[in-house]
Amino acid sequence: MENHPFDPATADHTLDAVGPRLKALRQRRGITLAELAERTGISVSTLSRLEGGLRRPTLEQLLPLARVHGVTLDELVDAPATGDPRINLRPIACADGSVIVPLTRRPGGIQAYKFVLPADPGDVVPTLRTHEGHDWLYVLNGTLRMILGEEELTLLPGEAAEFDTRTPHWFGATGGGPVEFLSLVGHQGERAHVRTAPRAREA
Repeated sequence: MENHPFDPATADHTLDAVGPRLKALRQRRGITLAELAERTGISVSTLSRLEGGLRRPTLEQLLPLARVHGVTLDELVDAPATGDPRINLRPIACADGSVIVPLTRRPGGIQAYKFVLPADPGDVVPTLRTHEGHDWLYVLNGTLRMILGEEELTLLPGEAAEFDTRTPHWFGATGGGPVEFLSLVGHQGERAHVRTAPRAREA
C-alpha cells in the first residue's frame, strides 16, 4: 500500500471546512445553538465560533458533535474516501419519536434522508419552520400530512412534492399510523428535476 506524507496544508483546509458542515447539520435537524450546547456540553459562543470558522475544532469537541448529529468523525471532517461505497446508515432518533436516516455522506450539494414519523396521537400542534434551500419528498408508506404556508395537503404512497424551504412548512403523520418518506434537500437552492402535483382532495 502506498503511503502518503502528511500534508499540513491539506489538514488545515479540512479543519477550516468543518464549520459550514456543522452549521448545515444543525440547521437540517432544526435545533438552536442553545439546544446543541445543552446536548454537547460545549458553550453557545464556542459553537458559534466553530460554525463560523473562527475557531478550529478539537477532537474533544468533534466527538460529542458527531454523536448528537448522528454522523461519523470521517463524515464530519470529510475524510478521504476509502474505496468502500457503503454508506453508514446511522438512524437519528428525535425526542418526538421520529427517526431520520441520512442516506448520503457528502458535505455539499443535495442531501438524501429517509424520515419515519410516528402516528399522530391527536394532540400534535404543528410548528412551521423556514430555512434556506429546496426540498423534494416522496412518500413510501403511510399518509403524510403536510402544511405549506396557508395550504394543508395529504400525500399518499407514490406521491411527491417539491417546494422552496423558505416557505413555512411542517410534516406529520395522520392518526391512522406512521409515515415513511424520502427527502432530497438542497441547502443552497439546488432542485430535483421531477415535480408532481399533490392528489386532489375528494369533495
